Amino acid sequence: MGDRIKDKIAIVTGAGSVGPGIGNGKAAAMLFAREGASVMLVDYNLDAAEETKRLISEEGGTCFTSQADVSNSADCNRIASECIEKWGRIDILHNNVGIEIPGGILDITEDDWDRTLDVNLKSVFLMCRAVVPHMVEQGGGAIVNISSINGIRTLPALSGAYGASKLGMVALTREIAIEYASKGVRCNAVLPGMMRTPFVEASLTGAWGGDVEDMMRQRDAMIPIGKQGESWDVGHAALFLASDDAKYVTGTTLVVDGGLTGGVQTAG
Repeated sequence: MGDRIKDKIAIVTGAGSVGPGIGNGKAAAMLFAREGASVMLVDYNLDAAEETKRLISEEGGTCFTSQADVSNSADCNRIASECIEKWGRIDILHNNVGIEIPGGILDITEDDWDRTLDVNLKSVFLMCRAVVPHMVEQGGGAIVNISSINGIRTLPALSGAYGASKLGMVALTREIAIEYASKGVRCNAVLPGMMRTPFVEASLTGAWGGDVEDMMRQRDAMIPIGKQGESWDVGHAALFLASDDAKYVTGTTLVVDGGLTGGVQTAG
């Protein structure tokens, strides 16, 4: 246990995992709690959030859960109100909700496009709109948005809606950062690369199909560092941006991808 964000109040959306293991939101929530924050665990799947709560509680951390659909403005306002009612302030907002529907513009439906943008991008807008006034009133806060390198480069498996939503998140992050810099509110984005997470494994098993282990080996071979990352890599980046270690950092994107966006892509 540490004290990098000791006595801070954090909201983590997408705090559960899609399946067994540690996803990006769960890793961030656990790290925040280990470093002294009290954490509100938000997820559409309450059972998944409760599992994260169990792990945090076993380590002596402080947290509580809330079920919500963060693409819905009423739910986002309720999240902020619940956190304020319980702990009196909101120091950190960690936006980690996302879905991915495969396909190019001729493959995905209009409904799939709208759903992807609602869940991945609109949710960030709604959560920030609900939380930022409280941060301004209390004199500051830190927002960390989990985007993707798919927002700045094409990946082998096309997903036009996902890429558009993730690049939109980068732009929204920048605009919020500049608008509220003078109010003490920092806003940054983490851009994970290829990660071996429950979300990714579920996507490869379901929508993408195929031999998951073979696809994982192919993904590993694409990374200059030699392997995919894990959720803890994303969580540690988020912890840095949420902490006072990054007090002079706002409006930036932190790429966590093992060199993929800057390196030479190799054949799988």
